[in-house]
Amino acid sequence: MTGVLTDFAGTGVHEAVQDRLDTFFTDRISLARAYGDNYRLLWEAARSASQGGKMFRPALVVGVYRDLGGTDENSALRIATAFELLHTAFLLHDDVIDRDLVRRGVPNLAGSFAADASARGATDAAAEAWGQASAILAGDLLIQAAQGFLARLSAPEQTRSDLLDLFDRSIFVTAAGELADVAFSAGIRLPSLVDVMAMTEQKTASYSFEAPLKAGAILAGANQDMLTILGEFGRLVGVAFQLRDDQLGVFGDAELTGKSVLNDLRNRKETPLIAHARSTARWPQIEEALFDLATSNDDGASVRTALEECGARTFVDSLIDDHVSRAENILSDSKLPPALVGHLRDVARHAVVRAA
Repeated sequence: MTGVLTDFAGTGVHEAVQDRLDTFFTDRISLARAYGDNYRLLWEAARSASQGGKMFRPALVVGVYRDLGGTDENSALRIATAFELLHTAFLLHDDVIDRDLVRRGVPNLAGSFAADASARGATDAAAEAWGQASAILAGDLLIQAAQGFLARLSAPEQTRSDLLDLFDRSIFVTAAGELADVAFSAGIRLPSLVDVMAMTEQKTASYSFEAPLKAGAILAGANQDMLTILGEFGRLVGVAFQLRDDQLGVFGDAELTGKSVLNDLRNRKETPLIAHARSTARWPQIEEALFDLATSNDDGASVRTALEECGARTFVDSLIDDHVSRAENILSDSKLPPALVGHLRDVARHAVVRAA
């Protein structure tokens, strides 16, 4: 997908956003020194957490803005940086919720702080609490910083207000999705496929696709019809993207994704894969294997085989194809500029054909 986004946003966006992130974190680390080593280390770890990503959200912001005729590069990059900070914050919080200690193939912030605490002689419980608290605080700080990037944007008051409202809504909706995800995985609610699909949309589509696309358009002065089209396109592609992510969380290559292919199964994550499996005759066997997986060193192969044999993987493939097809149909019926339509078609097709 990297090549597609480079074609869309142009060269240099990744580097430009990274430069802004480096400046931001260098400043925060310098200020944090006055509040002790732990706080300095927290900001250094937050900077590390922001590195190594694909930065497709910034590319969507800048790509739409340029295709709609925008010329204020600095403002577009500022908004793009805000979305990357928000993404990093959500990753930090998501890892705590999922009890993951690895991200992108290396210890995440919670994992590195917990390991440091253990090395200092802390009990396992104390080390875990320290790691989780550190990650939560870092995520909170980055959300606030991201909003600050938008609040200080040099733009007309209405444009800035619309962007802040968009940003606020994306955070609001994503939190709803995360809460539902935890409720389903913990067994607090037994969800239907409709419930799981709604959670999937809320958790990823809003802040990862819908909001970045609309942000670039708002900055470019797009009308409401364009914003509606981009929002619906982003919603559909965002769901397809998350569905593919769910598949990679079970059937992917950990060396490529940087994440365990066992955690989602062990944590009994409620995804459309599982929701569909529950409706089949194989579910009692799958459910028993999932319970066993949570307390064993099994590699999960039997669960994966059962999910394939009951048709769950094929079912999710069909959902992905349907969402991408609907997204492309929206573009066909739109009055968006041809260049933008072409770029968005490429994004839709490549967002789900990926191994990481």
